Amino acid sequence: MKRNGSRGCVTRKTRFGSRERDWLKGDTQRGCVCLYGGTVEAQPPASGPQATSTPQTDLQLVLCSTSTTVEELCAQRDRQGLYVQLHGDLVRRLDSPERPLQMVFDYLSAMGYADPVRVQREAANSDLSCLIRFYSERPVNADQQERTLLKGVFSVRKGKTQLHKWAERQVILCGTCLIVASVKDCLTGKMHILSLVGGKVEEVKRRLHCLMFSSAGSQAQTYFVNFDTLADYQRWHRQASKVVSQTVSLVDLSCYSLEAVPEYLFYSQDVTHLNLRHNFMSLQGPGGLLNLPRFSQLKSLNLSHNRLRVFPECVCEVLTLTELNLSCNSLYTVPVQIGNLQSLQTLCLDGNHLSSLPEELGGLSQLNSLGLSFNNFSLIPAMLDRLKAVEKLAMAGNRVETLELSSLARMSHLKVIDLRLNGLRLVKSESFEPVTQVTQLDLRDNCLTSLDLSSICNLETLHCQRNQLGMLTLSGFTLRTLHASNNCLSTVSIYPVPSQLTHMDLSQNLLEYLPDWVCDSRKMEMLDITQNLLPELPSRLLNSLSLRKLLAGRNRLQRVPDLLDHVPLEALDLQHNKITELPESLFYKALNLKYLNVSANALESIPPSSQSEENLSTLQELYLTGNCLNENCGALLVGHQNLRVLHIAYNQLLSFPASKLSKLEQLEELNLSGNKLKTIPSTVSSCKRLHTLLAHSNQITIFPEILNLPEIKLVDLSCNELTEIQLPDALPATLQELDLTGNSSLMLEHKTLNLFSHITTLKLDQKSTTTAGDSQSASSPWNHGYSEMSGQRNKLCVSVLAVDQFGDGAEACYGIFDGDRNEEVPRLLQCTMGDVLCEELQHSTVDNVYMCNTFLTSHRKLGVAGQKLGASALLCYIHHEPSDPGGCFSLTVANVGSCQAVLCRDGQPVALSKVFSLENCTEEMERVKLSKAIITEDNKVSGVTCCSRLLGCSYLSPWVIPKPWVHTEPLCNRDEFLILGNRALFEHISYQEAVSTVQAVGDQRAAAKKLCSLAQSYGCKDNIGAVVVSLLTGEDSCTCDPPTSTVEPRGPPPAPVPVSVTPGPTDTATLSSSSGVVSEFSSETSASEVGSEAGSTASDEHPSSGSAPRPERRCSLHPATTLCGIIMPGSTGTGTHTGLFQRQLSCATFSSNQSDNGLDSDDEAPLEGVISNGSKLEVEVDIHCCAFQLRSGAPESPKDLKLEKQGSHYSSGKMRRQNSVVVSATNGCLLAVCGREIADLKKSPSTSSLFGKKLPNGSVVAPEDSHNIIEVALEAPKKKSGYFTAPAQQDPEDQLIVPPSLEQEVREQLRGQNPLVSGPSAPFTPLSIRDPVWDHPHPPAFTHNPTPILQQEVYDTAL
Repeated sequence: MKRNGSRGCVTRKTRFGSRERDWLKGDTQRGCVCLYGGTVEAQPPASGPQATSTPQTDLQLVLCSTSTTVEELCAQRDRQGLYVQLHGDLVRRLDSPERPLQMVFDYLSAMGYADPVRVQREAANSDLSCLIRFYSERPVNADQQERTLLKGVFSVRKGKTQLHKWAERQVILCGTCLIVASVKDCLTGKMHILSLVGGKVEEVKRRLHCLMFSSAGSQAQTYFVNFDTLADYQRWHRQASKVVSQTVSLVDLSCYSLEAVPEYLFYSQDVTHLNLRHNFMSLQGPGGLLNLPRFSQLKSLNLSHNRLRVFPECVCEVLTLTELNLSCNSLYTVPVQIGNLQSLQTLCLDGNHLSSLPEELGGLSQLNSLGLSFNNFSLIPAMLDRLKAVEKLAMAGNRVETLELSSLARMSHLKVIDLRLNGLRLVKSESFEPVTQVTQLDLRDNCLTSLDLSSICNLETLHCQRNQLGMLTLSGFTLRTLHASNNCLSTVSIYPVPSQLTHMDLSQNLLEYLPDWVCDSRKMEMLDITQNLLPELPSRLLNSLSLRKLLAGRNRLQRVPDLLDHVPLEALDLQHNKITELPESLFYKALNLKYLNVSANALESIPPSSQSEENLSTLQELYLTGNCLNENCGALLVGHQNLRVLHIAYNQLLSFPASKLSKLEQLEELNLSGNKLKTIPSTVSSCKRLHTLLAHSNQITIFPEILNLPEIKLVDLSCNELTEIQLPDALPATLQELDLTGNSSLMLEHKTLNLFSHITTLKLDQKSTTTAGDSQSASSPWNHGYSEMSGQRNKLCVSVLAVDQFGDGAEACYGIFDGDRNEEVPRLLQCTMGDVLCEELQHSTVDNVYMCNTFLTSHRKLGVAGQKLGASALLCYIHHEPSDPGGCFSLTVANVGSCQAVLCRDGQPVALSKVFSLENCTEEMERVKLSKAIITEDNKVSGVTCCSRLLGCSYLSPWVIPKPWVHTEPLCNRDEFLILGNRALFEHISYQEAVSTVQAVGDQRAAAKKLCSLAQSYGCKDNIGAVVVSLLTGEDSCTCDPPTSTVEPRGPPPAPVPVSVTPGPTDTATLSSSSGVVSEFSSETSASEVGSEAGSTASDEHPSSGSAPRPERRCSLHPATTLCGIIMPGSTGTGTHTGLFQRQLSCATFSSNQSDNGLDSDDEAPLEGVISNGSKLEVEVDIHCCAFQLRSGAPESPKDLKLEKQGSHYSSGKMRRQNSVVVSATNGCLLAVCGREIADLKKSPSTSSLFGKKLPNGSVVAPEDSHNIIEVALEAPKKKSGYFTAPAQQDPEDQLIVPPSLEQEVREQLRGQNPLVSGPSAPFTPLSIRDPVWDHPHPPAFTHNPTPILQQEVYDTAL
């Protein structure tokens, strides 16, 4: 597969030279347009490795201005036209007056860029081609052509007998028909049409590559076609099989960028359903819309999303139409000719600009469904009175503020009405005339304060969620379903008693009591009264003979009424109340009870499962977290032998009865966290179905006997007192995650590490190697802990970024990214966003500017992955204000989507973020509505996401944008800690509860674990992520040295790459100081080839190497004025920080063409010491709180000398990606490995690969970790094709470029570092002097021969 370092990419990059840079300077209305050729690279097939890439597309840079039109650009080189492609999706021909550069500028402005200079700069970035790209000719996509039209000259024989001979004929497969010409090379004369719908296509085994096509029916015709190649045979067989399997004559040509239908399609006269959605259909031409009346049997026509702007009147001539969809076409009027479609039954005009309808529409006597959602109607059209057959009216997202029920009474056939999102403020009923026909009414997301629908006497279903209703009055004659959550209801009046009511949702209201009619409803099956003010539950309700599901959590209940008789209750949720005891008869009266959640109450015991030894319990899920239960409850759990899920975390258990646990044989998930357990009974091995064991935050000293369980997947024993682990000879292959962090006394033997080698995610503690002085100098006014849980998902789609020492060491950066159902985008953001923030901080000190640009640039760098996938993102940056570097800290927070940050100040929560969801943000809802997006009934944009701002999902632009909310909060000594969490966390835990939970737990990691465990016990099934950051920003934390006159050698300040590595002479890797992981370029791989694996993720500026005096020790409150290893104005000393922000030969990004994520492919040399089956143990260090220390000068001790000596022996090698082991570092610890221990580990074949390895597991990555391009590619999720096959981008500079005036100084600095070299190492990448605006290098003044440089001691992230 061609890599980005190929000649095509280099040629593309070198096209941008001094001429282009001179053109751009001085006028922000100038720019250049990249014009690509018409060849579209096909996606690799599923086979992956056998795929080969197509030739690179031709690229031309055209200088122009914002006033340059398409017509002018075409005239320059005699082009026929230009085409634009947005987000790698459809390709549209540009009209002559359109201005391409202005389109790019408008696109960037809509994204969120405000500075004209920055807009101009971004427009010249080739990475933007993944968002908007121009073509000089229409791209040719072979795969698309195959699905629309197949044609060729093949040997054909008609009929099954031998009477007809084989003859060469033109054969066409288009639409639903096989077309065979009478003449070989042309389509003149008679055409033989064979309808394939309902027919057969079969392989003819007697002839090679031959198919038999047969039509349906008693008069079936048959044609034999012999193909020349296997590829043709397979292509025709695949497409024809789709056609014959259809039950109706449907032709689906949606999303093909068509301007006209294929002319051959008109031979398919049996077509009844034609789908042309998401194209750019024109009226004129042989296949234009004017020819649609040629389809004599057409019944259904879909022309939505075609940018028509005018209602095509020719459609009104297709008199056979019964269904017409013209949604999202920017229509302003409907022609009177619509009255010709007398057979029309369904008309969909959603997402247009209509404000009225013609009277002729009222003559459509068969019209049954009318869609007018997301238009500009202020009233329900009066002409609907004449439509006697209309039963369904959809008018969501209009401007109807008043609804008169009397007007509905006149529409005698109207049954279903959708008036969501209208800003409806009043529902009037001036007359006493009943509305008898309406059965379903949707009034969600309006502004109603009261609602009286008692006149709608046959109402069956009502949706009125998310209003401000204080009163609700309904008729109960036929009412079956009521949804009225998220209001201010204190009472609900329904008369008569709703005897048909089965489902009612009154959650999140202000109910203080339940009306009597609730208990009188004899068919009530589901009742949700969560989050109200109820002090008690009526006894009649719980003893109902119909109620199957009762959700009454988050109320003020103190007791639960006794059960008098057997009840059919299956699910009971009573969490977050004040219940002290449950009814004694609960389990043996509710024999059907399968789900019980009584978490966050005050229970001291639980009732028995039965009155006798006979066990009839069917309970499967039991949640008892957050109560006052002791070990006596274990005996009462034995009767629930069908129990699959048991959460009994954060109680007062000192032990768990061994004999009782052995009886829970069906147990699959067990959570015992947050108790005082010293051991887990060995009888846990009897639970053969157990796949999840959570027992963190206890006092466990002995590792439980769980590794013999055949289905065990996840074990969390963090924050305990483990000292050793006794393991079986072999571990179960199902074990995927093992968390042993927070066990300070745990020592792992080499045999244990060998057994753990196959575990996907292993989390271990780091051991500190810092001296007392180093520890003091590396102290930070903040520490953090984090936790991630996948819940019931098969993959973890939440990633965390946490760096306690960011930039100059006196700053911090924390982030959380939630991909909802994708893990790719969160991983990419985790790897790149810290780098982007570092780069943006060098360009601006204005919080709103650098944070906004960080998000927008990260959005662009997602490349192809961000076209269809997206993620919520939250980034927190703790820093000193630029105007007062020695003053107080400030916290700048930026977010998109639903991730949130909460600050604890004086024990109270302070929300710092803004939730960008359509349900919670009115202004965002209005913005999306104005852009004519279709919002589905579950409040999702186009049915995809409920968030209006995300990173990625660019195909939903302009409805979903990446511009963040930015807020800066000055920190003070009253601020205790910061909590970051994703949507799932804060959906189940309120801000106040989160703050109270963290306050009750001293350790940040344990607090984060508790937050996630509580959310799971409260019913969360999704991925959960939480970060807890303690803030100690008072002046009493100062540890600065007093001023002295002693000048010491200058060393680099702390940075977040934590682990000390002492490699041996047999290592096959070289340290990369910029990323903190061991990496090395193979001698077989060129710099340009490897350097363009992924593109750029951060600034290309490199600090020059050199030695300098060491300053006095600074505390984190009063740091030195440095940023990312680059000396800032006002700092003392003349030296630079060797390798602190040093880049490899090239930068990295994830939007490059054919990005090769499979760095562990078979063509790479294996690492020494790897087991033959590829199983290795790799340690990924948690860089949350670690210090990255580089020391200059002579070693201070024999141990340091030994480390220095060993650190200089490396040989070239390649990296592989296997399992990952997370070594977390809470409280600023560093991993200590003495020379003897390392030597022992290296002797083991399984552990020799520990050195020089780092892999992602969805946990934490520091910004500096992604500078090395190999690690960045490893961080990206593996994907054989699709999201990571982006167009090739510009390569970063690999050459040393220094102005003549600085040449001598740089030479002297390079010579000054040569004595430090003690062995072979990675090539040095010096500083590249760049243009201050365009970041493009000037012509090189000279080229320096790369000098090998290696730091004397590097703390790396590999064990």
